[in-house]
Amino acid sequence: MKLAVLDIKGKETGREVELSDTVFAIEPNQHAVYLDVKQYLAHQRQGTHKSKERAEIAGSTRKIKKQKGTGTARAGSIKSPIFRGGGRIFGPRPKDYTQKLNKNVKRLARKSALSLKSKEGSIMVVEDFNFDTPKTKDFISVLKSLGLENKKSLIVLGESNNSVYLSSRNFKGTDVIKSSEISTYKILHANNVVLLEGVLEGLESNLTK
Repeated sequence: MKLAVLDIKGKETGREVELSDTVFAIEPNQHAVYLDVKQYLAHQRQGTHKSKERAEIAGSTRKIKKQKGTGTARAGSIKSPIFRGGGRIFGPRPKDYTQKLNKNVKRLARKSALSLKSKEGSIMVVEDFNFDTPKTKDFISVLKSLGLENKKSLIVLGESNNSVYLSSRNFKGTDVIKSSEISTYKILHANNVVLLEGVLEGLESNLTK
C-alpha cells in the first residue's frame, strides 16, 4: 500500500512511502483488539479506593449500654457499622487492576487497529518536522494546514521530537505521542492517525518482530 508524503502545509511533497501489508493491511482480529483495549482501560484505574472498617475507626471501646433490660438490641461498641460514624461493612479495599497480555497478542491488536484505520483511509504520512522553540500557535497552524484542527487525531512522533511534543500539551483536541507510546486504544480513539515519515521504519519493525 502506497501513501503520498505531505509537508506541514498539507501539500504533497512528490514522494510516496510503501506501507507494509503485514502491519497496515491484515485481516483485523477483533478479539485481540478487545483484549488490548480492555487491558489499557484496566491500567488507567489507580486502585487506591479505601474506606475505614470497624477496626480502623477512632472511638471508645467501652460497652455503650448494659447487655439486658434496655428493650433494644444489644450493642458493644460505638464503632459498630450500624451506628453513624461507625466502620463500613465490606467497604472497598486497595486493588491491583493490572492485567497480563501476551506480547504477540498486543502486536496483533495494534496491527489490527492500524489496518482498520488504513481501510477507512484515516492514515496520513507527514514528512519529519520540528519547531525551533515549543509554541502551541505553531502546532495549531500545522493542524489547520492538514485539515485536522477540529478533528480528534493521533500524531505519532519520533523519540527525539521534543519541541513538537511540548507544543501540543496545551492543545486538548489532538493526542500527540511518541512512537514507543502507541497503543490500540489510542489508535481506535482517534478519527485520524498522522505518522511522521521517520517513524514508519521503526514502527513496522517493532510490530513484525
